[in-house]
Amino acid sequence: MKKTLIATTALLATAGTTALVAAPAHADVERRGTCAGATYELNVDRERGGFEVDADIDNARVGSEWRVTIRHDGKVATSRVLRADNEGELDLDTFQRNTAGKDVFKLTVTPAGGASCSTKVTLR
Repeated sequence: MKKTLIATTALLATAGTTALVAAPAHADVERRGTCAGATYELNVDRERGGFEVDADIDNARVGSEWRVTIRHDGKVATSRVLRADNEGELDLDTFQRNTAGKDVFKLTVTPAGGASCSTKVTLR
């Protein structure tokens, strides 16, 4: 009985590990770039009939201001002027419903007094 319990536990542990390691059907989509010495990133994740969209900027000059705009299918989903924190980071998130056909997300980041930089993600 003891050997059966150990074998069953080992089998369940292996099965559980395999299930946890398996990749989801729709993984995150990520695009990166650099702008004014900082790194920006657009992450789009399928969630609850829509998309979690996250814009991150790292290594910006501490205290610098940036206009961060996320567009969904050409329309502004959110746009804000953000100030880099003490670690030079900024973050802007939004949730967008899935639309018919392909969904196009575009991130535009603009440092105060600087040129705009952008990237986009297209999901079908």
